[in-house]
Amino acid sequence: MPGENLTRDEARERAALLSVDGYDVALDLRSAVGDGGGQPRTFRSVTTIRFRCNEPGASSFADLIAPSVTSVTLNGKDLDPGEVFDGSRITLDDLAAENELTIDAQCAYSRTGEGMHRFVDPEDGEVYLYTQYEPADARRVFANFEQPDLKAPYRFEAQAPEGWTVWSNGAGELADGVWRFAETKPISTYITCVTAGPYHYVTDSYERTFEDGTKLEIPLGALCRKGLAPYFDADDIFLVTKQGLDFFHDHFDYPYPFGKYDQAFVPEYNLGAMENPGLVTFREEYIFRGKVTQASYEARANVILHEMAHMWFGDLVTMVWWDDLWLKESFADFMGTFANVGATRFRDAWITFANRRKAWAYRADQLPSTHPITADIRDLQDAKLNFDGITYAKGASVLKQLVAYVGEEAFLEGARRYFKRNAYGNTRLGDLLSVLAETSGRDMTTWARSWLQTAGVNSLTPQVLLDAGGRVAELAVVQEAPESHPEERPHRVAVGLYRRTSEGALERYARVETDVEGPRTVVAELAGAEAPELVLVNDDDLTYCKIRFDETSLTTLRAHLGALTDPLARALCWSALWNLTRDALLPARDFVDLVLRFAGRESDIGVLQMLHAWANSALVHYAAPQWRATGGELLAEAALRELQAAEPGSEHQLAWARFFAAVASGETDLALLKGLLEDTETVEGLDVDQELRWAFLEPLATHGVADESALAAELARDDTASGKRHQVRCLAARPSAAVKAQAWAQVVESEALSNALVEATITGFDQPSQRELTAPYAEKYFAAIERVWQERSIQIGMDVVRGLFPGFQDRQETLDATDAWLRAHADAAPALRRLVLEARDDLARALRAQACDAAAVDA
Repeated sequence: MPGENLTRDEARERAALLSVDGYDVALDLRSAVGDGGGQPRTFRSVTTIRFRCNEPGASSFADLIAPSVTSVTLNGKDLDPGEVFDGSRITLDDLAAENELTIDAQCAYSRTGEGMHRFVDPEDGEVYLYTQYEPADARRVFANFEQPDLKAPYRFEAQAPEGWTVWSNGAGELADGVWRFAETKPISTYITCVTAGPYHYVTDSYERTFEDGTKLEIPLGALCRKGLAPYFDADDIFLVTKQGLDFFHDHFDYPYPFGKYDQAFVPEYNLGAMENPGLVTFREEYIFRGKVTQASYEARANVILHEMAHMWFGDLVTMVWWDDLWLKESFADFMGTFANVGATRFRDAWITFANRRKAWAYRADQLPSTHPITADIRDLQDAKLNFDGITYAKGASVLKQLVAYVGEEAFLEGARRYFKRNAYGNTRLGDLLSVLAETSGRDMTTWARSWLQTAGVNSLTPQVLLDAGGRVAELAVVQEAPESHPEERPHRVAVGLYRRTSEGALERYARVETDVEGPRTVVAELAGAEAPELVLVNDDDLTYCKIRFDETSLTTLRAHLGALTDPLARALCWSALWNLTRDALLPARDFVDLVLRFAGRESDIGVLQMLHAWANSALVHYAAPQWRATGGELLAEAALRELQAAEPGSEHQLAWARFFAAVASGETDLALLKGLLEDTETVEGLDVDQELRWAFLEPLATHGVADESALAAELARDDTASGKRHQVRCLAARPSAAVKAQAWAQVVESEALSNALVEATITGFDQPSQRELTAPYAEKYFAAIERVWQERSIQIGMDVVRGLFPGFQDRQETLDATDAWLRAHADAAPALRRLVLEARDDLARALRAQACDAAAVDA
């Protein structure tokens, strides 16, 4: 991969030596338009850095990844770029106590979503630019000291093509052909930002008067490509933004510190969003071109609030190094849901968190690459891979547990003191723990060691003993930890007892909060209660654990899961059953059967869509191969039945329509999809908009019903950037050896595709129904991945290594081939080995689950 890997030790040494007073960055973006002359397209970047060195005469380096450097001037002396620049670093010798460094470089536009990404809209030919840096791609746009603890103020300016607008972190204005932006507060390199192009821009404002009479006015803006303007619901985005600003001002007691608040929805974005202060960037898929369910609007609101929380957790106060990444991401993930529930219309967002975000965390925490929330991040490649389910969702879950442990007000008061003491500075774990100890009166050391500094997830199982009269004699909670991570943690949990009412509803009749510690905890308060039909450990989802069931509870769920009236309790039970399936403790066909019988009664649309995804995963990954065809038919029949029974025009109808398309494979089902596209078939109330048309076309392409001409015709109907991504995915999904060979070559042997089209091609290539077609690529995968990792950017490397792993070649031979590669490549890049180890673990888990499912039939 291009660019040197900065290590933690190097960053520590440089931070001990240098302090930065400010940056002036001038970019010339006029080269973004035009034909480029057939040469690699670059832009001019001129950076002046003012910094101090506390050991005059010492040496250090600045970071820059660029095709060429025109000049380097240090303290008035011109340095030979050929001698001091090696492609990623600029050597700086004989530093003075106060220094001024100016670097004039030609930097490259990106097609991978890293650095300065350049996108050409196929709809109208317009060019759009935006930057994305985290963790260390600012050095692809301007020279800098690329580490989070060397904060500084920035002054940006840019020249752009006529008719363009340019945005950056500070407010900007155009004068004499140059966009100049207000100097920022001291911030880290990775959250500086530039967005430029003929974007559609909508404005609003937020006003707040505080108790002391001071007033705050924040200019608001929202922008997207012109082609998406007809779908841009900026009013709803501004509504959530204002609600979030009110919420965080109420709870943080620290005014938003970065002036304006723009939100840019940009194309071909690798992430969900990025918290650049004053200019947050989002993937443009959060602008909905067709009808979506409320779960999609809730998810967008959650992301808006997550990024807003970063203005305090991450931007105002920043971790020293990436091993404390959780100091921003865990808090933002927690605060996103906390604010969604507390400030917006999405009052049930904790249900989504329990069902969706925690599933991500549970998976990550059981991989061989699991790590403590405070991780050991040796270098930038480690940092890139640690934006994972542990840093985000497990960390947020642990913070939810912390709120239950210390109390909400003590938690928020700790946050307030943390901001005021560390504003515009950098912190470590101890800085946060000290204020929480102050505000809660609790010793945070033991809690932090158990929850932040150890890895792995505990399982909590109820044990119920009844007396002769049929009442609870003793109820205990058994805690287990995996052998690989044997830590038993203190858990604050609620234990709920449920029975069916005379009307058949399964409802809670007793609840106790208690502290679970050690291998077995007796819940004395529940002695004497009526015998439960269901015991739900971690009722209300206070802690982070895998819930298990006693035999009576599991029997009850098998028969009456749909009768459970509380939506959060129901979501927790579904999540627990899914974990049992993944852990090969519940046959996959049993989980599918539960979905077949009870998903139609699920009221929460987000939970329903998660069940659809889990049911499909159970079928293609965890079911015994000989049952897959039968299971697929059963799911398709149920999906069609529920689609036809759903209220016309409802979001449940839409969800079932999408699920039906995802599992359709039989001739009759495919004919129905084709008929819906051609208007020869209808389902009352179902609006087959453009996005749903592509959802129906993909299975038709996958099963050979829609050919290249049909996909070309659909692209002509939807000749947009979104349409192109859909078409590329569908083209790669066709059941042809030649198609697979072409898709493989486009991704692995060529750099012609942008990041978005690489992702679309990989998704289309790897179809579970085409295991025989893709079998020859297992060997090719292991032969290619080290070269791909070395030659491509880390983002594309991650996409290829993860996306093309032969997981659907779910045989022992594939597991053996993976192990052979790992043995033969012990010295490969640790980040590459981590990705392969994770994929291997998923494959081994699938084989165990398939054996469990097969054994259920044999039994």
